[in-house]
Amino acid sequence: MRSIDEITNSRRLRRMRKADWSRRLVQENKLTVDDLIWPIFLVEGENQKQPVDAMPGVERLSVDMAVEAAKQASDLGIPLLAPFANVPLEKKDTTGSHILDEDNIIHRATIAIKNAVPEIGVMTDAALDPFTSHGHDGVLRDGVIVNDETVDIIARAAALQASAGADIIAPSDMMDGRIGAIRDALDSADHEDVAIMSYATKYASAYYGPYREAIGTSGLLKGDKKTYYIDPANTDEALRETEQDILEGADMVMVKPGLPYLDICRRVKDTFQMPTFVYQVSGEYAMIEAAAANGWVDGDRVMVESLLAFKRAGCDGILSYFALRVAKDLQGQ
Repeated sequence: MRSIDEITNSRRLRRMRKADWSRRLVQENKLTVDDLIWPIFLVEGENQKQPVDAMPGVERLSVDMAVEAAKQASDLGIPLLAPFANVPLEKKDTTGSHILDEDNIIHRATIAIKNAVPEIGVMTDAALDPFTSHGHDGVLRDGVIVNDETVDIIARAAALQASAGADIIAPSDMMDGRIGAIRDALDSADHEDVAIMSYATKYASAYYGPYREAIGTSGLLKGDKKTYYIDPANTDEALRETEQDILEGADMVMVKPGLPYLDICRRVKDTFQMPTFVYQVSGEYAMIEAAAANGWVDGDRVMVESLLAFKRAGCDGILSYFALRVAKDLQGQ
């Protein structure tokens, strides 16, 4: 009979860690360019690249510059872009009505990108927050976000975005019933092939601050979004939200934010076996960049490690402001 020492010797787990080739051979999860969705910010004008102070390396782009960014992303193999609008204050109102303007910047950018780079996917958000004067995702009346009136506007906006060429509608507003309404609106407008990625599990998180600066709503928001986003303390509620959106017709589901909610990613994937995505939000990006800028962490390694964590948690794809940088690294550029 072998001794304990002999058994331990024969089961050394380090054997497959000894060399680069063996580590690659047994790696359980891999990050590829196919996993990446690149969120970009849009701003009015021409030849505009405006730095976002809270997100080093991220810029707001005019439509012509967004087209160039789309070409670069496509050349690197990134499958999908997600544009978000910085809307001038004079075009905002209490109902976010500019989202229904066929000439708004989301529609113009979508048309321009799909004309110039038809092979890349475009995913648009039908939420109202970039378009409202109060920074909320829906219509605000007497201090209350009105659900059904908001859903009606969002569904109409989704159909317009699809008509402009959006391949996926990804509503981030968290109104009840919006997925079913959007599906009906898309089908009625002969956009049966346009998919829906639901922000099924979006938390009332403190990690969104830099994003709100990027789209110009940080100084506008009245109150908070706790009456329609999920409480960060809850997990079962996230599953109920996700199930409801799937029943209403969502093709894909998303968890937002990312790293603080890896447990939710895993539960959603294991429970529903649906294409599951995650949004590595602006606050996550900003913290990594700030720590790297101070020399506290190796920024490139932490960036990749954070994205691998999402793959390990079961996610099929990742919205990340690091997408272009990671794609360049993966392609050896």
